[in-house]
Amino acid sequence: MNSNGKLFYICVLLLSIAFIIIGNRIVSTDIDIGNYTDDIEYFSGIVTAIVERTERQDDPEWTLDFNIIDITFLARINSGERRGDQVAVQQHLSDMFLVNEREVSVGDRVLLVYTGSATGYFFANYARINNVAILAGAFLVLVILFGRKKGFNAIVALGFTCMAVFFVFIPAILSGMNTYITTIVICIYAIISTLLIVIGPNKKAVSAIFGCLGGVFLAGTLMLIMDNILMLTGILDQETQNLLLLPTENPINLRAIIFAGVIIGAVGAIMDVAMSIASSLWEVKEAGQDVDFASIFKSGINIGKDILGTMLNTLILAYIGSSLSLILLITVHTTSYLELFNMEIVIVEFLRALVGSFGMFFTIPLTAGICGWLYTRYNKYEDCLRYDENQR
Repeated sequence: MNSNGKLFYICVLLLSIAFIIIGNRIVSTDIDIGNYTDDIEYFSGIVTAIVERTERQDDPEWTLDFNIIDITFLARINSGERRGDQVAVQQHLSDMFLVNEREVSVGDRVLLVYTGSATGYFFANYARINNVAILAGAFLVLVILFGRKKGFNAIVALGFTCMAVFFVFIPAILSGMNTYITTIVICIYAIISTLLIVIGPNKKAVSAIFGCLGGVFLAGTLMLIMDNILMLTGILDQETQNLLLLPTENPINLRAIIFAGVIIGAVGAIMDVAMSIASSLWEVKEAGQDVDFASIFKSGINIGKDILGTMLNTLILAYIGSSLSLILLITVHTTSYLELFNMEIVIVEFLRALVGSFGMFFTIPLTAGICGWLYTRYNKYEDCLRYDENQR
């Protein structure tokens, strides 16, 4: 990377950071949500000893009796202001619940909860994030070892995208800003920052960026049209209903949340398709210096056909996999397939897959056309530069 490339890379990083910091300050000013957990504190700890284990039955006056297991154990807190303290903790299990957490044992990493009105600490969950962090760390190392500089840049770009979602997009929704506009802004930011950080300022990046933007624009337009045609309410499950109960000054638009979920979910696949075509066509152009617009465009369509087959499967199966439990539950409790395929929660899953697929389908010819125009427009100039470099 030459000095100009390094300067551009640094500028992109600084602009990405500025977008997140400034964006967070703008969208966070109007957030006013009541906090009902001010007196609740969570700590992570390690179980050091099991003090007592007792079994009893619930209130005998109940029609159904449930067995309850009460466990008292000692745990050493390893987070927060009380780090190092040894505390007594209660764990309660009951066969009233179909599935319980397993009983704690010495050495377990656990999550403890303490409330100001409670008499002590209670078991909340097992601390699992440490193990996931180890797996994530191993993955990041492999990405860097395999991708070297581009692998590192991919991780940086992913970090910026995640920060934009959590520090800008989510606060913007909670502050009552227009979710439709915010979604498009975040998608544009993710596309431009990711491709410029990973690829750099070249024709491949420009082609992929405009191809992605076109695909996202089509997907967004189609989603808005289908939203009106299908008369969606946005109430899909208990979680979406709970969003209506949030004490925000401006109620959350559930239909806009569906729009955001569909479009953001499709951006990754659309970006992958655009980048694959742009990169492949660049190699085609480099291999044959006399290629023209028609040949590049035709190659792009052929490459897109191969990509589309596998990418559609990837997109559809990803949505099916993420909703598998829901699909099983609805299928068991629904006697009519006519009812099943008209349920809003199922319709939205269809929309996720179909709208994203339309976006990818449109991205293929658009990216191929942009590549054909950009890659052949300045061939003579680039040949002169290449000749001068060879002479040196």
